[in-house]
Amino acid sequence: MFDTILIANRGEIACRVIDTCRRLGVRTVAVHSDVDAQARHVEMADVAVSLGGASPAESYLRGDAIIAAAQATGAQAIHPGYGFLSENPEFVDAVEAAGLVFIGPSASAIRAMGLKDAAKALMAEAGVPVVPGYQGVDQSPELLAKEAEAIGYPVLIKAVAGGGGKGMRLVEAPKGFADALASAQSEAKTAFGNPHVLIEKYITSPRHIEVQVFGDGETAVHLFERDCSLQRRHQKVIEEAPAPGMTPEMRDAMGHAAVRAAEAIGYKGAGTVEFIVDGADGLRPDGFWFMEMNTRLQVEHPVTEAITGVDLVEWQLRVAAGEPLPCVQGDLTITGHSFEARLYAEDVPAGFLPATGRLAHLAFPKAARADTGVRTGDVISPHYDPMIAKVIVHGSSRAVALRKLRQALAETQVAGTVTNLAFLGALARHEGFSVGDVDTGLIGRDLAALTDVPDLAPAVTAQAVLALVGLDRAPQPLDGFALWAPVAQELAVAFGEDILGCLITTRGPGEIDVAVNGQIVAARYGANGWRFDGQPGAAVFVEDGVATVFGDPTTVLRRVDPLDVEAGAGASGDLIEAPMPGLVRQVFVSAGATVAKGDRLAILEAMKMEHSLLAARDGVVAEVMAQAGSQVEAGAVLIRLEEEEI
Repeated sequence: MFDTILIANRGEIACRVIDTCRRLGVRTVAVHSDVDAQARHVEMADVAVSLGGASPAESYLRGDAIIAAAQATGAQAIHPGYGFLSENPEFVDAVEAAGLVFIGPSASAIRAMGLKDAAKALMAEAGVPVVPGYQGVDQSPELLAKEAEAIGYPVLIKAVAGGGGKGMRLVEAPKGFADALASAQSEAKTAFGNPHVLIEKYITSPRHIEVQVFGDGETAVHLFERDCSLQRRHQKVIEEAPAPGMTPEMRDAMGHAAVRAAEAIGYKGAGTVEFIVDGADGLRPDGFWFMEMNTRLQVEHPVTEAITGVDLVEWQLRVAAGEPLPCVQGDLTITGHSFEARLYAEDVPAGFLPATGRLAHLAFPKAARADTGVRTGDVISPHYDPMIAKVIVHGSSRAVALRKLRQALAETQVAGTVTNLAFLGALARHEGFSVGDVDTGLIGRDLAALTDVPDLAPAVTAQAVLALVGLDRAPQPLDGFALWAPVAQELAVAFGEDILGCLITTRGPGEIDVAVNGQIVAARYGANGWRFDGQPGAAVFVEDGVATVFGDPTTVLRRVDPLDVEAGAGASGDLIEAPMPGLVRQVFVSAGATVAKGDRLAILEAMKMEHSLLAARDGVVAEVMAQAGSQVEAGAVLIRLEEEEI
């Protein structure tokens, strides 16, 4: 076993690797950018080395600086985590040339699976079923359009060097192919430095089921499957293991196919073979096809660990250190069921836009496993992925595990930035998902219901109001004392765009009435704290005039001046603003241009994704205030339309 390893990554995966190393007595070295100087993974490691800069290119993608840090700190091996350099074969070559061990597959294995087109050809030779499509070298738009016609719509355009949904577009009909192709190629070039794409048949009732494999360079085993069908923008949201509806015959067929794939390239370490599955008529051994192989540990690996009892990071370290596979296939079994929900800083109703901000408060329930790289007070940076944590549960059955997931999400507390927590809770309660009826289109079909904001309960407003004025404490003997009339206080709070007028009447110690738009809520204090209309209050966090009432869903209310009637910026649709900090990749209009509602005016690149900025109404461009290549802050006005005539 190694004495010291360097972790060439950040965030929750760096912390996850450090946890296992601590248990094994292995010393750890963290690397960090200037932005991450005080990050959780830096605090946890035994040694930390600065890489400088802020963006990945200036820090975590500097392979030479990472190798130098490993040599300077006495590390014998480098763990790449996932993302950044984890699937970069040139980095693997450089690590080994420096006399260090790369904790992962060989450079040749990464190269074999690094391009989707070549990987599919290799898998077909190995007897692994592949999706019909085009993977040729001719990338002319005319030929690609012709191949799409031959395959038959709908089709998927996919970056050959990609992953995580980047450079991927679904095209329903020929008329949308050209724009989708240009967008996919642009995003692929930005994300991977390679604009080449492949075209494949889109399965109309698809499920995304992947198999965890582990090899020693010669032989491999599989650790069963994970269902990752709940996706938005081709990125996973909730994963589970095992897959609902899986049959022994299907599991055996998929497992053997995944092992053939791993052994065909002499795979060493942890990897994932991803399959697209036709779920239209149940799971069938002849109804799955190879999509790609991720030659690294996956974000969703904890659900596999939960059902198998295996620490995959420990296996990585042991095999990289020259030990044999810890067990044979027959030793591996499934126990119970597990879910993982990805908690992100993102604005779901606004189209899953990544968000930034300071985590004013962050807490997770003790009954769940929470893999996170941040703490209360940390800032979600625009430079990196906005994941806050992974919330993982395990139960004796799928039904038990799902109940635990719902409870864990309801008890997770986040304040200070917008998150997808309410969306995750809605997904966990979704009727179809609850019975295991899932496919990759579920979120898209039911997005309106999943993002519906429930009516604000007056009792929740009353609790927020008491917290905002400091009356949620234990009552004092003179609370409410007055000679002639009860003590009353007016307050206005904002819930989204709605302003609520509240009247707080203190009638005595532990006895307060809160009128919310005229509806009375009785707040009473007892042995177990405050109750509102007889129901116990929830946990509340208050900072800078904002009250966050935790629960299912969490509710945020802001104290406002009732005389403040300022209109929201851009409410008329005249202004096209940057929804987050980012790089203006393209601007499609100039002053004087006539545009229609929904026209794409510009592309903003932020948090590794491209976001199209659309016209909110028909009109004429009055002014373009940003150029392609310029870095802008959130809220910056990029384009202004001429005012509408009244």
